[in-house]
Amino acid sequence: MNNDLLLVGSIPLNTPEEVFQAFGPGIGEWLDYLPDGEIGDRRYWIDGIGHRVLNGHREMETIRYPDPDENGVETWRPQGNHDQYQFRVKSGIQKVRFGDPGWRLGYTRDAINSYYVFKNLKKEGLIPRHVRFQVCIPLTYSCLAAFIPDPDDLEKVVPGFTDSLIAEITEMFNHIPSSELAIQWDMAIENRLIEIPLKKGNLEGAKAAAERVAGPARDICLTIPKEVAIGYHSCYGTLDGWPSRTPPDATGTVLLLNAVIEASGRPVEFVHFPTLAASDEAFFKPFENLNLQGARAYVGAIHHLHGPDGLRAQIECIKRFLPEFGLAAPCGFGRAPERPGQLLSDNVGDSARDYIGEIIQEHVKAVEILRDVMSN
Repeated sequence: MNNDLLLVGSIPLNTPEEVFQAFGPGIGEWLDYLPDGEIGDRRYWIDGIGHRVLNGHREMETIRYPDPDENGVETWRPQGNHDQYQFRVKSGIQKVRFGDPGWRLGYTRDAINSYYVFKNLKKEGLIPRHVRFQVCIPLTYSCLAAFIPDPDDLEKVVPGFTDSLIAEITEMFNHIPSSELAIQWDMAIENRLIEIPLKKGNLEGAKAAAERVAGPARDICLTIPKEVAIGYHSCYGTLDGWPSRTPPDATGTVLLLNAVIEASGRPVEFVHFPTLAASDEAFFKPFENLNLQGARAYVGAIHHLHGPDGLRAQIECIKRFLPEFGLAAPCGFGRAPERPGQLLSDNVGDSARDYIGEIIQEHVKAVEILRDVMSN
């Protein structure tokens, strides 16, 4: 099968060519989609949006900047949630809008450049013929909610930013063949917003939050050609070290994925959700309520948190509630902790080359375990 594995997005390499050359031959036979590694400021996920798009916007005010580095030099990358950019909407503004449609956020520009490399390496045979080029983009609330503390201000920015996302992907379709493209929408903040009422035991509030944060998916997917594959990546966050949050079970993730699949109004090709250390039924039982509607599920279980029985025990547990699925890491690798091996294992070397080799080896071993468990 070509769909045993999914790469969530970020890879700690410097160019798309390096990523494609490593992972195309390395694990391409088990992938349906291959990302460019989210190089440049995309490596820091939404922080580039805070710095390049929201900071300095004429209708917004910057009320907090990231702390300077250890030498007192300014930086746009926060050290944690405590020093992330914060913004407010200026008085009198009811809807914040974004100019330069199609190019303002930078995702179209980067996708076009990376696809040029992708298609040429595919011609050379380094990327299998069946693999699509995967573009990873945070969904609206993930792009905004961590930066805008006032809920009223947030709702003044959401519609205009969603319009800007639509313009980005619409321009993308003019340059990349739909049959070659997959778009993955990232949803770490959406997951967190649903977990807030769940912590208070407010299931109805969590369901309402899921419908609210899924709203942009409804508007965006109306503009996506059916030939383009789409997927959703839910996440527990990495800014303060992975995982940033440890919910007691997968209820919030299931609510979120069901909401965005329903809101999409079209087939969804894949969804991804992370796991933690649990290999008992309590964490995974909510998967019984996951309504995939034909989407391929990828479980983010390739990580270092497993107990002595390892990945196999978790796969066996998940299989009780989800009969078919592929595997992935819980999040991207480019935003992993400072010592690279912490996301996978404790014995990997510190160099990028050692780390990439470890990632590939762990994914190959995961396929072997997955196929063994699924065949029994």
